[in-house]
Amino acid sequence: MAIWRYEGIDKLGKKTLGQVDASDERDARKQLRLQGIRIKLLTPPSILEFDLGQWLVDKGLAKSFGTKELMNFTKQLSTMISAGVPILQSLEILFRAEKNPTLKIAIKKIAQDVGEGKTIAEAMMNQKGFDKLYCNLVKAGEAGGILDSILKKLATQMEKIEKTKSQIKSAMMYPIIVTLVGIGVIWGMMVFVVPQFTGMLKDTGQELPFITQFVIDVSNFLGSYSLIMVPGFFVLLVFLVSYIKTPSGKIMWDNFSMRMPMFGQVVVKGNLASFASTLATLLGAGVSLIDALEVTIETLDNSVISKDLKEVRRKVMEGKTLTEPLQQIDYFPELITQMIRVGEQTGQIDQMLQKVSEVFEDEVNDLIGGLTKMIEPLIIVVLGGIIAVILVAMYLPMFMSAGGSE
Repeated sequence: MAIWRYEGIDKLGKKTLGQVDASDERDARKQLRLQGIRIKLLTPPSILEFDLGQWLVDKGLAKSFGTKELMNFTKQLSTMISAGVPILQSLEILFRAEKNPTLKIAIKKIAQDVGEGKTIAEAMMNQKGFDKLYCNLVKAGEAGGILDSILKKLATQMEKIEKTKSQIKSAMMYPIIVTLVGIGVIWGMMVFVVPQFTGMLKDTGQELPFITQFVIDVSNFLGSYSLIMVPGFFVLLVFLVSYIKTPSGKIMWDNFSMRMPMFGQVVVKGNLASFASTLATLLGAGVSLIDALEVTIETLDNSVISKDLKEVRRKVMEGKTLTEPLQQIDYFPELITQMIRVGEQTGQIDQMLQKVSEVFEDEVNDLIGGLTKMIEPLIIVVLGGIIAVILVAMYLPMFMSAGGSE
């Protein structure tokens, strides 16, 4: 989008000057015709007015906005609405302040749609990055006159999701770095250090112990094939990542990740925490249970859990309570289903689901802490053990030779 200046005649036949924000000349002329202006002169934007962000977005080169940018936008919009600032003015202020070009253009288009009479939820549905959950909650907030409160809940929920992701990344970063450094050290020893010992050991003419011969064979293999193995590893990694993005690959990966020791519990309980929190927010906003389940299921990342919860929704549609089908899911804790049952009986299911999500979040935090404490020493012991085996294998023939000579 850019500013086009024009001279023309308006509906009353009077000369008019002005400017219009358009993507190209055709768009500018179309907008002016709709306003009833007969164009005499249309001046294109100068190079100094060129909108680089818009150009990058139009060409698909701009970085899309993520949860963090959307969370900040939601917080700021909630604050402005709470302070009594009109929607259009709030969007204009946020548009000017936004740094991410993709979100900046999305805010601009939302403001244009709202200015043309659409609701803010309808305007957001037309923009990428505003998912079904987000738009449904905004719609419920508009209908109930509690948009500021709903936006605040949305921002809080997104903040929780980002916090959990950040905790998992932080917990795994140190072990990954130690593992990579350890693998690099072991590779260096096998390719550069062990061959130095090999020549010395061959000169002695003695029969080598099994462990020494094994280490030498591995060293020779790595020395000969490392240049093939490294690119091959990356090709295999790209293939696996591509396969995981397919429907069948996603199901296979989700099944595998759920069954991994310790980490599988983080995956399961993290998804269940998200499920309970999202469902509680939707129900609290006045969305029906059936519709809330549909939207919530779409927000889950794990396809296996999503499939199980779709079956739960189907049974709820048949007339069963939420608790009954949840009890049939083997990884859904019995204590949690009983808490939800109490919520159904007391008519406070949204509040109970919020407490359930907090229970799951606490358990995820404890699991992550336990994983960190367990993985770090385990990696050090394994890598240290491999290095120790290499050293023992190289020095063992020397010790045996020295013992024999005595």
